[in-house]
Amino acid sequence: MKMNLPNKLTIFRVILILPFVVILLGNEAGWFGEEPSDGLLADFIALAVFIIASLTDLLDGKIARKRNLVTNFGKFMDPLADKLLVCAALIALVELRRIPAWIVILIISREFIISGFRLIASDNNVVIAASYWGKFKTTFQMIMVGMMISNLSAWYEWFRILTDIVMWIALILTVVSLADYIAKNRDVLKDQK
Repeated sequence: MKMNLPNKLTIFRVILILPFVVILLGNEAGWFGEEPSDGLLADFIALAVFIIASLTDLLDGKIARKRNLVTNFGKFMDPLADKLLVCAALIALVELRRIPAWIVILIISREFIISGFRLIASDNNVVIAASYWGKFKTTFQMIMVGMMISNLSAWYEWFRILTDIVMWIALILTVVSLADYIAKNRDVLKDQK
């Protein structure tokens, strides 16, 4: 199978997960030096890798739609790559004690529930479109993860407060978007005849 550009970007995003996690967790292990400034540099390198990976998500979808390069591989791998990136970041942030585990469990659980809905819907030839709540949720989650990766909260109290506010907004949007999704698509769970 010949890979088109959007699919290559999706694969690139998956590949970037490993160096991202190694840099982020390796920093905590002291691989990059013992000085606080060494850790800050590693956090910003990890943040840069996360941002690059996140930008490939924007690019691959736009290119695929604009050039009519939408494939079954892309439909499957693009959302999977997104979930792998975000889940890897959140789990690493739990390890670094930058986010409570219960919040990460709630966020990941929402993704599993939505994936289950989409699987059932696709079996019934129903397409479930993304909602605005889901898009807002994703935006705030990405901002939250980026702020936590930067770890500026350890240096500036105002940034810690801002990060906490963004985290609570992301959490509320996670719950609201899940409730909205279930409410709009509850018929998907009914037995089809």
